[in-house]
Amino acid sequence: MNLKPTPAQMAYNDLELGIFFHFGIRTFNEEHRDWDMKPMALSSFNPTQLDCEAWMRDVVRMGGKYTVLTTKHHDGFCLWRTKYSDFAVQNTPYKDGNGDVIREYCEACRKYGIKVGLYYSCAQFGSKDMDSKTYNDFVCGQLQELLINYGKIDILWFDSCGSENYDFDVARIQKTIYGLQPEVLVFGSWGKDIRWIGNEWGLAPMPNDNTVDGFYAPGECDCCITRNENENFWFYNETNRNFVRTPEELVALYLYSVGRGANLLINIAPDRRGLLPEENVRLMEDMNKEIKRRYQNSVIATDAFEYDEQKNEYILKFDRHFLIDTLIIAENNTDGEKIKSFSVYASQHIHDRGIKVYSSDTVGRKHICSFPPIRASRITLVIDEAAENAVITNMQACYHSGKQPY
Repeated sequence: MNLKPTPAQMAYNDLELGIFFHFGIRTFNEEHRDWDMKPMALSSFNPTQLDCEAWMRDVVRMGGKYTVLTTKHHDGFCLWRTKYSDFAVQNTPYKDGNGDVIREYCEACRKYGIKVGLYYSCAQFGSKDMDSKTYNDFVCGQLQELLINYGKIDILWFDSCGSENYDFDVARIQKTIYGLQPEVLVFGSWGKDIRWIGNEWGLAPMPNDNTVDGFYAPGECDCCITRNENENFWFYNETNRNFVRTPEELVALYLYSVGRGANLLINIAPDRRGLLPEENVRLMEDMNKEIKRRYQNSVIATDAFEYDEQKNEYILKFDRHFLIDTLIIAENNTDGEKIKSFSVYASQHIHDRGIKVYSSDTVGRKHICSFPPIRASRITLVIDEAAENAVITNMQACYHSGKQPY
């Protein structure tokens, strides 16, 4: 049982927003879909303006703190110079076969202070032709290349799609990963450091308990910035490039993920030039500005909140009435999450609890409580159910929709 987060897990949760990059030979073969087994010519991969440093400058503009790049997707194409496959960047026109996208990406991340994440598909086209030992040798060999040659890797992100019936040597794979990168956080199949939230829509459920099956594992919500009513577009799709989310929806996704204690990982696919589509970057930049306006720049200045131990209530008082619609709270989860349910009350009178405006379940690293605007001089947070030693560490109210009150 490991009910407490590690320092690395807590630091990961503080990052809040990550950017996913699906990039590879699929970028140049738009008609392809997962597992359709259609061949894709190596000659098609040639991003003539590829600039990973430009990606990172855009990530900073968008407010991202970490990124995850597809090293190998289900098609098997490798963005690094692997000795285990010919279906790789060394056999493409990119830099006359001398390029290594993973090296360029990792170096760019570190230059701009962005945490490094690598995605690896557990299965691929043609892998069923290998016996179990051969495929385990293949996977461990490729992981060794990725974990030895590119410096410190912060996140290793595994996609288990298509690998459900494979006989993986899990103990060997885990030994390979943690033996080479002891501090890496593993998402997915071969690690329990970060957990998938259960959908690809960017939505965390409530309750969102980070203790699952006896392990503490913060949740991550992944989704695409481009999608239509039928599918997500993980790789660049010129035909459907205009099916993008609005800044308003992106802020809502932030509330449904980060606002419920999880991280948000939004996919922005580099285009065939090897650059991020400017329209997508602008949308994310607008989202970042709106999040700062609502939840950072609009916090009402106040003295520290008070704690009534007898009533197990936390009280936030203002020197006058304010029109508010948001309360941001957090608990101390150093020893694991404790709070199971809570309620928020707003009062126009400083000496009474007022009316209930919000109630929910888990709190965790951050919980953004949104409710219809109400004029109040006092906010009371009541812990309805919790394990012993539950402690609220943050309690901040925000002006209605980030606007100064009249």
